[in-house]
Amino acid sequence: MILEVAILDVKAGDETAFEQAFGEAQEIIASMPGYLSHQLQNCIEKPNRYILLVNWQHLEDHTVGFRKSEQYQQWRALLHHFYDPFPEVEHYTSVYENRD
Repeated sequence: MILEVAILDVKAGDETAFEQAFGEAQEIIASMPGYLSHQLQNCIEKPNRYILLVNWQHLEDHTVGFRKSEQYQQWRALLHHFYDPFPEVEHYTSVYENRD
């Protein structure tokens, strides 16, 4: 499993509109092959900052399958205009995992 991590700085004042747009956009990403799950969290200290965590089966499910799809263009149109600056996206693999 691959964890995609993106810190999203939304233009101040656009938080509500961003959250509404994300509500629609999350259906797009959830429909993609290799998608497992996602979370969008809002920062307490910086209300216009969010973190997006997406679990994918394989790195290429995100970097190729999603990013090169027609659905990505819809995702982009819904969300990319909210960001300042544009987010850096990183991918992680598990080293240790607690399974209580």
